[in-house]
Amino acid sequence: MKLDNQGLLIVISGPSGVGKGTVRKALFQRSDHDLEYSISMTTRKPREGEVDGVDYYFVSKEEFEERIKNDQFLEYATFVGNYYGTPKDKVLDKLKSGSEVVLEIEVNGASQIKKKMPDAVFIFIAPPTYDALEKRLISRGTEHSDAIKERIEKAHQEIKLASQYDYIVINDEVDNAADRIMAIIRAEHAKTTRTIDEYLKLMEE
Repeated sequence: MKLDNQGLLIVISGPSGVGKGTVRKALFQRSDHDLEYSISMTTRKPREGEVDGVDYYFVSKEEFEERIKNDQFLEYATFVGNYYGTPKDKVLDKLKSGSEVVLEIEVNGASQIKKKMPDAVFIFIAPPTYDALEKRLISRGTEHSDAIKERIEKAHQEIKLASQYDYIVINDEVDNAADRIMAIIRAEHAKTTRTIDEYLKLMEE
């Protein structure tokens, strides 16, 4: 019997290059999940093959800024001249329907969300070692050595913030990390703070 019918917002975060996206994809490839991915909103133009409402919600800069004024984002940031953000209404609608909503995001965005939705489940994805993180960044082959060095230095600072999260999952092996996250989600639904009111109502019937 599931006492907690409200969906959970699961925030997966961690340093760049730690494998957040890979772990999130592994979660969604499992046959036993009932997770929904939170789609971001952006002002950049769609790339070839991208579909509105599937890859991103594509909107104008004016609409995005109007949403900022109306506090309609859980978090937002700018990158290369474009806005990116998590629409609050889309996430809340899914949570009310009982869906488990997964948001994969950078550390700064996670800190924004924690201020607005402290009941979310915050999971920090950590590298097993700094050497492992550096090898992962090098293997991507997308950045030069100076950029990689900057990312490693930033990772040192971000890892210090891991204590602000509810859980830390070391990405030593992708499937193991996905297993740990699923175990965390199941445990969260059994937390007394989330279930006690529903349980007491049930016992009074």
